[in-house]
Amino acid sequence: MTPALLWLIAGVLLVAAEVLSGDFVLVMLGVAALGAAGASALGAPLMVDAVVFAVLGLGLIFVARPALKRRMQVQRELKTNVDALVGKRAQVESKVDAHGGQVRIEGALWSARAFDETQVIEVGETVTVMEIAGATAVVWAEP
Repeated sequence: MTPALLWLIAGVLLVAAEVLSGDFVLVMLGVAALGAAGASALGAPLMVDAVVFAVLGLGLIFVARPALKRRMQVQRELKTNVDALVGKRAQVESKVDAHGGQVRIEGALWSARAFDETQVIEVGETVTVMEIAGATAVVWAEP
């Protein structure tokens, strides 16, 4: 077997093995092996193939992999449902205190209570949603 074919087989196997790992290390090494296969196919000596593999592998692992992982994490942190309401601004519809009240969050009417038990928030004020507890928005108005 020629070195180019061996590098090609190693690259394909590493990329395929990434499916089981999911950590983006094996795919980076697989791409580096494919680069070494290309160098070998162009007639480069084995030492040059190894240098191409090492440089591509290290470059991809330390440069491309972190950027790819950050991009994938952002998508996983997408807030949905009530989690997306935390931090939103709301308009007080009926007086809110520690015992109850109502606010309008993005057009929807929610029961609410004050985050700070000493706060009494009057109609028309703007508040921030601190958390959602069941079907109640816990809100806070800046003093």
